[in-house]
Amino acid sequence: MFNCLTGLNQKVGNFPGVTVDKKTGFMQLGTGEAEITDLPGSYSLYPRRLDEWVSYKVLLGQDKTVKADVFLAVVDASNLQRNLLFCTQLIDLKLPIVVVLTMTDLAARKGIKIDTPELERELGVPVVAVNPRKQKGIPALKKAIEQTAQGLYKPPVNNFIDLQALAGAPVSDLKKEIPGIGDYTAIHYLINHESFDLPVDMQDRIESIEQKNAFNPTKTQAEEILQRYGRIKHIMQVAVSVPDPLQKSRVTEKIDNLLLHRRWGYLILLAVLFLLFQSVFWLASYPMDWIDAGTASFSGWLSSVLPENGWTDLLINGIIAGLGGIVIFVPQIAILFGLITILEDTGYMARISFLTDRLMRSVGLNGKSVMPMISGFACAIPAVMSARNIENRKERLLTILITPLMSCSARLPVYTILIGLVIPNNYLLGFIGLQGLVMLGLYLLGFVMALIVSYVAKWFININEKSFFILELPVYHSPRWKNVLNTMVEKAKIFVLQAGKVIMIISLVLWVLQSFGPGDRMHRVTEKYEAALAQPGADSTQLKFDYDNEHLENSYVGIAGKAIEPVVSPLGYDWKIGIALITSFAAREVFVGTMATLYSVEDDGEENATLKEKMHAAVRADGTPVYTLATGVSLMVFYVFAMQCMSTLAIVRRETRSWKWPAIQLVYMTALAYAMSWLVYQLFR
Repeated sequence: MFNCLTGLNQKVGNFPGVTVDKKTGFMQLGTGEAEITDLPGSYSLYPRRLDEWVSYKVLLGQDKTVKADVFLAVVDASNLQRNLLFCTQLIDLKLPIVVVLTMTDLAARKGIKIDTPELERELGVPVVAVNPRKQKGIPALKKAIEQTAQGLYKPPVNNFIDLQALAGAPVSDLKKEIPGIGDYTAIHYLINHESFDLPVDMQDRIESIEQKNAFNPTKTQAEEILQRYGRIKHIMQVAVSVPDPLQKSRVTEKIDNLLLHRRWGYLILLAVLFLLFQSVFWLASYPMDWIDAGTASFSGWLSSVLPENGWTDLLINGIIAGLGGIVIFVPQIAILFGLITILEDTGYMARISFLTDRLMRSVGLNGKSVMPMISGFACAIPAVMSARNIENRKERLLTILITPLMSCSARLPVYTILIGLVIPNNYLLGFIGLQGLVMLGLYLLGFVMALIVSYVAKWFININEKSFFILELPVYHSPRWKNVLNTMVEKAKIFVLQAGKVIMIISLVLWVLQSFGPGDRMHRVTEKYEAALAQPGADSTQLKFDYDNEHLENSYVGIAGKAIEPVVSPLGYDWKIGIALITSFAAREVFVGTMATLYSVEDDGEENATLKEKMHAAVRADGTPVYTLATGVSLMVFYVFAMQCMSTLAIVRRETRSWKWPAIQLVYMTALAYAMSWLVYQLFR
């Protein structure tokens, strides 16, 4: 609905909890441009989760940044009775409301018939049926918005339920303290005033009103809900025709009998994940090979036509090498997000929460932790933010602590190039790709370790709250292919423009550091090369290769790499990998850009060699290959566990409001990555 009105492509999903913060856009009305803000969804006006508090404070006028002229209550027409509870609460706040009925096509398929004019009369506010997917009803909705903003539709004078009977005395006392406040707003001040931005003396007066009238928030809330559902039941009888739910078993229920089966459900989930990662390899391999070969050929062509000087070296080994490390992974990023969007759109993603709830509870979490963890496969930053959807503070904190262990899309370029280097492209049983199987194993390794860490951490976090797991399962939908395509394009753009900027900057800095070094050391290397070249029968090609290597080792980046090599050598890494580990702390995908820059000088006469070919040909001082199976697997395991993202640490600081937890994350994940990588290297060497 929000995207339809604003023309934006904000993240949407076929499950609750996608929106966890305010999103803003603009839409065109007949009277001009209007700003529209999307708030997190809620089932009632009694917030429990952090995302619900975001909406609650706006609705109660406690958010100074959002002052709305009109509120759109977006209602699922196929489940109207449940949605009307929240609607009637908004109406009693005396806000200018327009009720928007969505999913009317789904309601029709269920045999539900809604008398929209009668529903409008019962509620006392405008009701507009729309279908955002097909752009139906949007002109009527915009007209209702304009008329409500102009005051043509006013909130009903009478309350939806008898609020005086509910809490008459304390409400009357509070209205004397805060003139002009509505009855229902006064009830919420009595219940949640401690969370409102009010002067201390006002807080004390409200507290005294509660004590004077023996106001019981829990009892008041329970009585209110019962009264509302009693009135809603009447509305459903006069305005909605619902078929007997026992007349037929819906398609969704039949599919769930299989996908949520206690045994087959897990096997199907593993099969879906394997197909996901196998498809990423299979579908992306062709465009990636074309891009890689094209970049190498373009670099070789530039080397042959441009003069040999510093600017040419900067262009080819700095800019072109950095760009190549970015663009080559665009197909995989786009395909991965496209496939994940299909799983979300169909409704299967929400089922994974129910499948894993029992497993989650055994390690101190619940099923709602699964959605942030799955979102972490895309990016840890929005995944950490989506933990606001978890009511229990301990489970929310545990989820934030382990979510970065999920292999995000930034790790995908690292996994891809390393798997291509050390894992043969063989097939088991003729159709199970070994490379796709290893990719699945890396993702599952992060997930399993996250569960282990959560199990251990739950004993050290002393927050005792009762936990429950309730999640609305959406009906299955066919994917919105336009949404899938838009997501693929948007994620590819984000990768190129945001991650790409970091990669380019670091690539250029690395080029400078590898091109220059201490004057005396660089001078000695040059003299040695010139003397060797002057010898009769000198192999200029081999000498050029040796010179490039020695020049690199004596540059500033080479000196730094040699300094840290003793730390990383127990893991099977050389100094170049050590440099890549440091630079990729800015963003994990920088590893590939760093490798592209560091190896750009090592062509050994093969100017058209791809990055993978250069890394495959890399050898140590003793002539042994750098990227053996042991080194490659060790490096993959390091990136599974390491906290290689400054932005994630910053967002954890914001969500936990403390540097304590980001520091704990950085220490435990770095130690875990080092220990596990060392163990794997010892096992495979």
